[in-house]
Amino acid sequence: MLPELSVVIVNFNGVRYLKGCFDSLVQNLDHIEYEIIVIDNNSHDESCSFIKKNYPEIVIIESKSNLGFGKANNEAVKIARGNYLLLLNNDTIVLERLVPVLDFLKTDQTIGAIGIKMLDGKRNYLPSAGNFPNYRNMFQMKRLLDRGNDFIKGNFTKRFYEVDWLSGSFLLLSSKVFNEIRGFDEDYFLYVEDVDFSKKLANNGYKRVFLPHFSYIHFIGFTKSKNHLLVKGYEIYISKHFFGLEKTGITIILRLNKWVKNIKSILIKD
Repeated sequence: MLPELSVVIVNFNGVRYLKGCFDSLVQNLDHIEYEIIVIDNNSHDESCSFIKKNYPEIVIIESKSNLGFGKANNEAVKIARGNYLLLLNNDTIVLERLVPVLDFLKTDQTIGAIGIKMLDGKRNYLPSAGNFPNYRNMFQMKRLLDRGNDFIKGNFTKRFYEVDWLSGSFLLLSSKVFNEIRGFDEDYFLYVEDVDFSKKLANNGYKRVFLPHFSYIHFIGFTKSKNHLLVKGYEIYISKHFFGLEKTGITIILRLNKWVKNIKSILIKD
């Protein structure tokens, strides 16, 4: 029997997280026919041998180089057999049964992708949805996450929310939609490829929906030390989605942001 759902996990040196991730999927994918595909980005730890020994049913793609996040997902999806895809980070633990989330997706063909609430390792709320870039949030990037009090505080009052973009650490969508928008843009290596992915969904008329009453733990996530990668990602995004004077203006604003961050880092070191 063909799987209904293909879970795609990109792994790079994440062996310490894999057991928790896999076991949470086994526990919470009951009543769903599924397969798990792990694409390993040339890890230097024991990830591949661990999977082969302990989870022989999992399909492993062993890349000879680090493809980055988007390209690795694209490669894995090529062999996925499910009508639906769950793109999931390796350092995650799913906390609730996913049958209702998949059913929600099935009820509305205008939904391009679904995300759920993200928690850190101590189960504190973390933002996992946001706004598309504009003049305001390119200078003060925390505004990318400002979708009102519910999203700031993590106390959600609605069953679902339509958002601009969803975090790539948990994305549920149909294989048809993924292929329609041609997956991730491979010009991104790490960061902002999920914002670009959501933008392509929006451009094709698909909604991005956040379900706050289902959750997952994401252990690592973003830290300030990765700010330069975030800025680089938005530089690529601007080059693709803005044009003319608008592109020039928002590029200048992002460069100001980058300059301010560099000055702050120097002052902190001093």
